[in-house]
Amino acid sequence: MAVSPTLLWFRQDLRLSDNAALAAALARGGPVIPLYIRDDEGEGAWSPGAAVRWWLHHSLAALDESLRERGSRLILRRGNSARVLDELVRATGAGAIHWNRRYEPAVIARDKTIKAGLAGRGLEAKSFNSALLFEPQAIANKQGGPFQVFTPYWRHCLALPVAEPIRLKAGRFPEPAKWPASLALGDLDLQPRVRWDEGLRQSWKPGEAAARIQLTAFAARGLDAYAEERNRPDHEGSSRLSPRLHLGEIGPRQVWAAVAARGKASGVFPPSNGARVFLAEIGWREFAAHLLYHFPHTP
Repeated sequence: MAVSPTLLWFRQDLRLSDNAALAAALARGGPVIPLYIRDDEGEGAWSPGAAVRWWLHHSLAALDESLRERGSRLILRRGNSARVLDELVRATGAGAIHWNRRYEPAVIARDKTIKAGLAGRGLEAKSFNSALLFEPQAIANKQGGPFQVFTPYWRHCLALPVAEPIRLKAGRFPEPAKWPASLALGDLDLQPRVRWDEGLRQSWKPGEAAARIQLTAFAARGLDAYAEERNRPDHEGSSRLSPRLHLGEIGPRQVWAAVAARGKASGVFPPSNGARVFLAEIGWREFAAHLLYHFPHTP
């Protein structure tokens, strides 16, 4: 019996490697239909600003290119996420919808409603972790509650194992018999109408491939001096990974693995003080998600 298609709903996880929702969709079997929805209403009061939209436009283009190399493509839609997903379930006969979790209060509320609605119709609605090393609901203090101070939080986390990045097998992704209709990338209206983005275009190249190159270069040349050089605005001493982590062109498990690989020969982890300080910055990102999840009034 043929396996029904899976809708793979991309959000802030714009990569193929170390993508748990993608891995699960491929493991399920059947066609995989990658999808991105621009749904500013679903973001609550925190819809993306102009610079993020600029980056998103180019990152989506890079993601579509990567998918096409696998015999697939990225379907683009705009509007209410629940309504768009319903339309695509009807159009494609999809039996499953997979996505990676986010932790902002408005998005959590939206996703819970969507998951309940899909599951109530007998569809497989599953979410996964590809955004964090340690999900907020998995970390508790000695009293069983959430941490509220960074140092004890991160000390606790450092005693826990970190999962290896998920490896993506070579080969083409299974396609549907007929692809659903898609908007053109320009229809998402992400690019600035008045061109102010020359500096961004000169300084950055969005996309998963560029993110991996940046991580490799930083781990090789910038990591050990990070503790001092990050404070020098006249030097390029930071990792330049923040926007890439924000949109998920690279994930924290990949960052962790790159730092760990540096210390493999010596058996020392973290391999330097710079690496220790850098990982603590990744820890602050984790802690922010922890607070946002447990204290939804934080925004």
